[in-house]
Amino acid sequence: MSCFAGLLKGTAPKMRTYANITETIGGTPVVRVNKLAPEGVELYVKLEYFNPLSSVKDRLALAIIEDGEKKGLLKAGCTVVEATSGNTGIALAMVCAQRGYSFVAVMSSSFSVERRKVMRALGAKVLVTPAPLGGTGMVLKAQELAEKHGWFYAHQFENDANPAFHAETTGPEIVRDFEGMRLDYWVTGYGTGGTFTGAGRAIKKERPGVKIVLSEPEKAPMVTSGEKQTRKEVLGEYGAPAEKHSKWEPHPIQGWAPNFIPLVTEKGLEAKIHDEVKLVGGDIAIKTALDLAQKEGIFCGISGGATVATALEVCREAPKGSVVLAMIPDTAERYLSTPLFADIDAEMNEAELELSRSTPSAVLEP
Repeated sequence: MSCFAGLLKGTAPKMRTYANITETIGGTPVVRVNKLAPEGVELYVKLEYFNPLSSVKDRLALAIIEDGEKKGLLKAGCTVVEATSGNTGIALAMVCAQRGYSFVAVMSSSFSVERRKVMRALGAKVLVTPAPLGGTGMVLKAQELAEKHGWFYAHQFENDANPAFHAETTGPEIVRDFEGMRLDYWVTGYGTGGTFTGAGRAIKKERPGVKIVLSEPEKAPMVTSGEKQTRKEVLGEYGAPAEKHSKWEPHPIQGWAPNFIPLVTEKGLEAKIHDEVKLVGGDIAIKTALDLAQKEGIFCGISGGATVATALEVCREAPKGSVVLAMIPDTAERYLSTPLFADIDAEMNEAELELSRSTPSAVLEP
């Protein structure tokens, strides 16, 4: 018997070959969290960074591009434009590269520089907007560009293809993964709200007893406030934000809660898909992301830390025997220049230097 037999038992087999990169989107794994959850409650996470460009937004990008193609709005030589905090832009850059479209991303300067570099490496153009203008500023810029140049505007925050794809893929994947098992709580945040509205709808349909917990940053309690988002018509479609939401303040959970409530999120709220909304702080989100990395080997971004921090609060309140699932939207590698890595040094610290000096060869002295 091979000495690797025990190791190979847990290795996911390669199921088949694929015609192009977009066929690998979806089918992400659910993994148990073994050390962080309180005793008597099972906590699982769905790792969306297993998508080809390492985030849940790969699903959204494919959905919007395929929907545009089916409607005849996207043809050879077209340019796609979208406002993005990074992950949607990266995903759209990937899909556009595969399909042969040009892509222009509009991104606030407050988001991590590595996201800009990834998009440019995928062939996209990235236009950076002033940080004080926030999400509404970059959205307005993308709308202006689409109108002036006749480009295809992805409308990720209003596009019904976004939640529809999650209703057809993410939600059914979760239902299938927990077939024959308990599932008591599902925890997610919102960026566009596609995962919440789409996957939530599918979960509620098949497992109506599952309680859905929506999380948002404590510095941006827009949903919690109950204050409605003002909207306007853009390029013939109603639903874009007319202005910044009054309850929004800057927060470190990139990709979550732009400075407005997206229409896709609002539709999920109006459908009462959620059972509860919980606030989460940026500091605990960062700490939880690092705990997941260092205690579980789960390498996720601040948004994943925020979702799991909320899920851990749910675990502490839940009855014994409960099963909780949290969404992990992306990888920590999108956050190298953010507060997530503020205390992670590139150079050796004193403890590492001491270990290096414990043997005589190849010591790199500072």
